[in-house]
Amino acid sequence: MRVAALSVIGLGLLAFIAQEINTDNPFAQWANPDATGLTGAQFRGLIISGITQGAMYGLIALGYSMVYGVLGFINFAHGEVFMVGAMTGMITSNKLADAGLWESNFVGSLVFIMVVSILVCSLTAVIMERVAYRPLRGSPRLIPLITSIGVSFFLQNASVVLLGPAAKAYPDVPDWIRNKHTFLNIEGAKILVILVAAASMICLWYFVERTKSGKAMRAVAEDAEIAALMGINVNRTIVKVFALGGAMAGLAGILWGILFRSVIHTTGFLPGIKAFSAAVVGGIGHLGGAMAGGLSIGVAESVGPLVILEPLGVSGVSQLRDAVAFAVLIGVLLLRPAGIFGERLPAEDRT
Repeated sequence: MRVAALSVIGLGLLAFIAQEINTDNPFAQWANPDATGLTGAQFRGLIISGITQGAMYGLIALGYSMVYGVLGFINFAHGEVFMVGAMTGMITSNKLADAGLWESNFVGSLVFIMVVSILVCSLTAVIMERVAYRPLRGSPRLIPLITSIGVSFFLQNASVVLLGPAAKAYPDVPDWIRNKHTFLNIEGAKILVILVAAASMICLWYFVERTKSGKAMRAVAEDAEIAALMGINVNRTIVKVFALGGAMAGLAGILWGILFRSVIHTTGFLPGIKAFSAAVVGGIGHLGGAMAGGLSIGVAESVGPLVILEPLGVSGVSQLRDAVAFAVLIGVLLLRPAGIFGERLPAEDRT
């Protein structure tokens, strides 16, 4: 499956290069966006938008993968942790704007709201684990899963009670965030999202693979009982997993707010479901797979409707973004249930 995926990606890259070199080449015409009524710039714009959206899905998906890798259940309230991060950023940024700091020192203000959001979301995730999930540890998997859905609705309704049901706006951002940069004509906000997501992924990889706490997480994920016998504090390690997942969701919430400039109590629902889909597509429990799955779904839902469905005569393609994203999930589950980077289960474990 990995070879097939890499082959498809390579084929697409070769077609794109062929198009740039010789537009009369039939192989190039297959990948020519003009055949769909799109210009080359518009096609590249769709790709960049998909990567940007997918990077945020990937950041959220990391939380799903880490919790599943350690505890073996899906925390469906994780999307609402992302919403809490976006709401925290909205409140903090508007306070800074009222004080005149948002405009006078945007970079410093942005770093500040990221730190605040990371702390708030990490704390939210830790409280969630301590109050809602720890008492259920050892229960059948369906029980904590249903509990997570209840926690999700609780956080949504708490947001309505505290902040109201209407959408809340972020303050205006500087021109360099709105304007396009580089030869690819990418908005500053999208460059910011891609860079922050890449840096976060690298830092998380280093933490998990190179630090003592990260090794403890991997040990608990492998076998919690043996890890405890080796002197690892399992409860503390699980708290760190939730805190890290919450931090990634909080960071994604800030990036979402900067990119779309608006947040509402249901903001976390659909991105949360797509991020879960991304984790499954990449191979749930695999951190690199979570980001790869997010990018795959982001690009698919951005490019698919206009490049694939519209030439087939499908009407209303702009409303089918979500359908394309979930079609990718269904396709991967049919072809490789463990996900692109997931390990195939032994026959005795599939029963």
